[in-house]
Amino acid sequence: MEQPINVLMVGAGEYTVGFVPTKEGAASDKSAGVIAITLMDLRRLGKVQRLVLCDRSGRHFPAVRDTIKRKIQDVYRDMDVTIETHPADEVEEDNTAYLAAMAGMRPGDMVTIFTPDHTHYPIALAAIQRGLHVLIAKPAVKSLQHHHHLVQAAAEKGVLVAVEFHKRFDPIYTDARDRIRGLGPFAFFSSTMTQPKKQLHTFAGWAGRSSDISFYLNSHHIDFHAWSVQGQSRPMVVVASAARGKANEVLRDVLGERGGGGAAATQEDHGVGEGAGENAGLVEGKEAEGDPVGSVDVEDAITLMVQWQNKGGSCGTALYTASWIAPPTDCHTQQYFHYMGHQGEVRVDQAHRGFTMATDAAGFATLNPLYMKYTPDAAGRFAGQLGYGYRSIAEFVTAAQCINSKKLTPEVVESSEMIATIGSSACLLTTAILEAGRKSLDMAGAPISIEYNEEGRPIVLMPVSP
Repeated sequence: MEQPINVLMVGAGEYTVGFVPTKEGAASDKSAGVIAITLMDLRRLGKVQRLVLCDRSGRHFPAVRDTIKRKIQDVYRDMDVTIETHPADEVEEDNTAYLAAMAGMRPGDMVTIFTPDHTHYPIALAAIQRGLHVLIAKPAVKSLQHHHHLVQAAAEKGVLVAVEFHKRFDPIYTDARDRIRGLGPFAFFSSTMTQPKKQLHTFAGWAGRSSDISFYLNSHHIDFHAWSVQGQSRPMVVVASAARGKANEVLRDVLGERGGGGAAATQEDHGVGEGAGENAGLVEGKEAEGDPVGSVDVEDAITLMVQWQNKGGSCGTALYTASWIAPPTDCHTQQYFHYMGHQGEVRVDQAHRGFTMATDAAGFATLNPLYMKYTPDAAGRFAGQLGYGYRSIAEFVTAAQCINSKKLTPEVVESSEMIATIGSSACLLTTAILEAGRKSLDMAGAPISIEYNEEGRPIVLMPVSP
């Protein structure tokens, strides 16, 4: 058996521990978080040893520990929830807390980064430079330049760096990808992902300032599409359009209630959760110092229109749409896609698996335990090991262990094409499309061309001349 691995979790919010300090609370599909509960179960199974949790502010840790106790320790038998935290509880704010936490790790240990998009790059680079394996929330980073830097750094250190695109482990998406490979040249792809307005309460610390809904949600299906046609087709031109109005209204109300979203606001402003707020001091976006409420400018929905070119010379087109102004529905995220090749098509409605439930307390809901199964088994133990949210993390842990024992190399892991390694073609193309989409929006919908080097890797984004 491989030696157990130590793990540092950077970001102490919704996706990591299910902690969101708003009246809406954590989303229904990740109510107890995903990262910590998975790693604690892997510790029970002997694959993980020491767990460390880092956040920008220590003031939240008493509430975080209480959340872990209520949602994990009190719910499941035999679950050791022991965890070290950085910085100390009395620390109001420390933008570099992750560096101190990494100093206590050893080469070959692992880091998960579930923080706002704009903070991924500096945290990941610091971890790589210390010889740590890194699993990053999607999107990997916000620019091709940063992406290539991480690829180079990971290669130099011989560590595994990947993006947690968990849809790759959904059995329906995995099978769809394998079927798509046999449908001939790519012709058309359309995807939609929408979440309710309450997500803007969770993400008020960064939405419209340092990232957008396309980076946050479109990244899922862009990766799936790029993964499905990897080696057969590549994106050439991106044009973006957006709807505006409602999200700005919601955010201004939220930030106004919090006193302008300043340093004493709520935890998502301080660095927690999938895209919720680690190291906000590193903001590189549109955040204004003097008027944080007035500086908000966030799209309701973003659609990326992408022209793809197939190996044989034919072309395909894709539409990726994401929004966070939907009303409450039967599930947290409405999501579906349609793929058409020259020889057939595939349609997947991921939100609806034919499993519904209604209770007096919660009303009607569509359930998806294929992602995360939180209901304990008959013996009272956690039983979510088959969920694709769980597997996405567990497979990375196993790969990192095998690299440490010299049974695998990062290159071999990348060749398997399941884990979304940072240097893989699909991962690079996803970053290129997302960044090109943002550039297009900032240039009033101008077409942005993706330029490639001799090795066929995207390197430069250029506005298309009229």
